[in-house]
Amino acid sequence: MMEGSDTLLERSVLVLNASYEPLGLTSVRRGLLLVLAGRVEVLAESDQVWHSASHAFSVPSVVRVTRYVRTSRLRTVGSVSLSGLIARDGSKCAYCQSRDGSTIDHVVPRSRGGQHSWENTVAACERCNSKKAAHLLSEVNMTLHVTPRRPSSSLALALTRVAWDPTWADYLGSPSRDLADLEALAS
Repeated sequence: MMEGSDTLLERSVLVLNASYEPLGLTSVRRGLLLVLAGRVEVLAESDQVWHSASHAFSVPSVVRVTRYVRTSRLRTVGSVSLSGLIARDGSKCAYCQSRDGSTIDHVVPRSRGGQHSWENTVAACERCNSKKAAHLLSEVNMTLHVTPRRPSSSLALALTRVAWDPTWADYLGSPSRDLADLEALAS
């Protein structure tokens, strides 16, 4: 039996290589089985508990394999999607920082030669997206508060899941929030 079983079934466990690089996400059940088999060590635990008939187990949120696993460095991030942008930008509008980043905005508009790429798209609220429209930021006196970048492979793992676990940030990092001058690309 599980405490808070509804949320446990939706949770994932971050699996790190012996070198601390992210390998992927797995289910809580699989994560517990890996711990019990001695194949991983627990680096971070959630506040939830999984109960069996005779034991209670803290639910891991981050585990590290005990033996190095060779991986292909060719993992690439897929094409731009709204859900991916929302995850990358933390559900915030890139312009006003409201928690309503629910549309895709091209920093350099496509009509002005901008590409539909991770480096030129941000999550934006409807109000800011309408205000900016097909203009450059300087033309509408708007400021970009994030640097749109292609997610790293480690962040790409987190983008595949809706439920981000805050304990993962220490191991996955987060996208940089430095200001970028993307309008130079249009000139």
